[in-house]
Amino acid sequence: METISLQSPYDMHLHLRDTPLLESVAKYTAQYFSGALVMPNLNPPIDSVELALSYKDRIQNACGDYNFMPLMSLYLTEGLDRSVLQRAKEVGIRFVKLYPKGATTGSQSGVSEVLDNKILQILEYIQELGLILSIHGESNGFSLEREAEFHSVFTELAESFPRLKIIFEHLSDHRSIALVEKYSNLFATLTLHHITLSLDDVIGGGLNPHCFCKPILKTPKDRDALLQVALSAHSKFSFGSDSAPHLKENKENGKGAAGIFSAPLVLLGLAELFEKHKRLENLQSFISDNAQHIYSLPKSAKVINLEKKPTQIPREFDGIVPLFSGRELSWSYT
Repeated sequence: METISLQSPYDMHLHLRDTPLLESVAKYTAQYFSGALVMPNLNPPIDSVELALSYKDRIQNACGDYNFMPLMSLYLTEGLDRSVLQRAKEVGIRFVKLYPKGATTGSQSGVSEVLDNKILQILEYIQELGLILSIHGESNGFSLEREAEFHSVFTELAESFPRLKIIFEHLSDHRSIALVEKYSNLFATLTLHHITLSLDDVIGGGLNPHCFCKPILKTPKDRDALLQVALSAHSKFSFGSDSAPHLKENKENGKGAAGIFSAPLVLLGLAELFEKHKRLENLQSFISDNAQHIYSLPKSAKVINLEKKPTQIPREFDGIVPLFSGRELSWSYT
């Protein structure tokens, strides 16, 4: 039977929510990944070192005995100053997440004007301290153009802060690829859903709220361009699931919460996709090696073994409808 071993898988964009949902979903990532970058857009947001460390404790408790490293991040607000960022660095928090206000779930406390002088001063501190800036790169314009409209902000930041490592999170528009390639300090994450699905999966037949996410799924042209970047294991792109659990009741009945839950099956889905396109040998780089290089992460002893054996994806996990709900995938965890 065909098998594949993945050394030190990393998920560089993950939503774990908080108790009680945290206790339901954390195990699905902790089982199969060495570590993950945990997003700070809770309510209230994780905007202090104390809140981040407390959240980290809750995550580790929810993960139990799994060998898993939560990588914590601070939510960027105007209240951040150099002393807070210095303290974050001292305790091992290396990431700051910038949300444009109103752009996505939990962004109400985000930044209204990214290029405001006060925000730029905070970014200067982040650069000086050698921290990493992750950005949800969307405007508040027309849904399919929001990412492209934000390109000018990425350009300004990449040029103004050449020593600042900037991560273009969950890149979804084919026009963004060239932008990442243009600047040496700009990198990106790609999700499984943006390289496998398009807007038709949301509205092409009956409305499917379980495929609704932000940034929104785009055209087949966008999907296919991003897929080729992933399959080639492009060194400036790493995997970030953007797994974002919402209870079924909050996705349906007109509530339409934005987010796709993929944590239990992402490695299986990626293995099937890379094998289909005869690029299985590149999966290790996409799922781990690139992240280790971009983020200076350690290579852990964790190895996840997959075998070529069908897996039936449940229709729900603890009241959450997952990506590929009810579908059979061609790989299994051993």
